Amino acid sequence: MDTELARTFLMVAATGNFVAAANRLHVTQSTVSARIQALETTLGTRLFVRGRNGATLTVAGKRFLRHAKHLVRTVEQARHDIGLPEGYRDVVVLSARIALWEEFLPRWVAWMRDHSPDVSLRLEVGFEEDIMESLIEGRVDIGVMYTPAARPGLVAEILFEEDLLLVTSDLARGWPDPGYIHIDWEPEFHALFSAHFPDVSTPTLVANIGWLGVQQLLTFGGSGYFPYRLVHQHIESGHLWQVPQTPRFRLPVWMVYPREHDSATLTQALEGLRRLGQAEQANAG
Repeated sequence: MDTELARTFLMVAATGNFVAAANRLHVTQSTVSARIQALETTLGTRLFVRGRNGATLTVAGKRFLRHAKHLVRTVEQARHDIGLPEGYRDVVVLSARIALWEEFLPRWVAWMRDHSPDVSLRLEVGFEEDIMESLIEGRVDIGVMYTPAARPGLVAEILFEEDLLLVTSDLARGWPDPGYIHIDWEPEFHALFSAHFPDVSTPTLVANIGWLGVQQLLTFGGSGYFPYRLVHQHIESGHLWQVPQTPRFRLPVWMVYPREHDSATLTQALEGLRRLGQAEQANAG
């Protein structure tokens, strides 16, 4: 169905008459009448009752109203998803865990701006399950995450390993710390933590976003395991300290992308992530 017909229908329904709809759409009244007539012919029913006081929806018109809205919204979303700004030749959609947008991925955005200034970028935040679903459905080109699930047609490649260390807002708190904040760094971290600290009681404060945990420590005090990348500045400034004689854990960062693709733009975007991942690994604390 021509979305222009649906738009015209919605405008007539909103304004209540053909003249006002024509003015809003910047077309003639006869054009509006012709579009509504064509739509009614396509659907095989009357959508409006015309009268001196304007046009009112018939029962069928009221039923079609929600379908017309859905149709227009779907087309607008498609234009937003696949449309390119003027002067750009391609688009890359990347979705990642929020912790990876701290320092690392903004450097990739800058790298892409330098190497592919005519490529539009769409940047998203998500958790593993949602990112993987978007990759499978083709709504995302690259996913960057901690624990990807194996899926046919997708490649999972390690970029670098996060160096997780236990930090505290005050060394006098000691360890174990009743104010420990447990960050959901996925099952691998849970297993390592439990193996090294079997006597630590179940934490009463749990967060699924590392940034949130860091803010809690800085504002209210406590301790928690965080990537060196997220806390090194706070350690250097004397706001946080590494808890002595506690282990560090490694947490791999993966990028996931379609196995079969012929996009030179995607290939370059992946190469940028590889280079920055190598640099991140070399600079790991």
